[in-house]
Amino acid sequence: MVTYRERLLPGFGILTACLLFIPATALVLTPVNSKIAWPVAIALYLIIAIALVLMSPVVRVEDGKLYAGRATISIQELGDIELLGADALRELIGAKSDARNYLVVRGWIHRGVRIEISDPADPTPNWIITSRKPVALADAIQSARVAA
Repeated sequence: MVTYRERLLPGFGILTACLLFIPATALVLTPVNSKIAWPVAIALYLIIAIALVLMSPVVRVEDGKLYAGRATISIQELGDIELLGADALRELIGAKSDARNYLVVRGWIHRGVRIEISDPADPTPNWIITSRKPVALADAIQSARVAA
């Protein structure tokens, strides 16, 4: 049973900013072949937008496990959960980062959670996950702990 699911999709602003690829590509291709410049530019934008959507990782809590991108961990191996605002997230993935942390971070999402790993055999000290709904993610993890 899925208690939480979120796809870390790019925001409207990112997709809108990528629209700038259309005139840039058309400008580059016009001297080569002006008849195909605009269709190729539009196709390039669509490829970029579709790739951004398809490559967006999914974060979910399901059947006593936390799935973040390609990784999975049992809820029983998770420790404290810290909600991160923009500044705290920036520090943890920037100046105060630990190379051993597992990151599922998208630059267009400015909040997240830091989840401590309590398994002493696991070399990863924390999972840092960006989320548009960090409180709901933390609540889903706590609920899964109680249910287990």
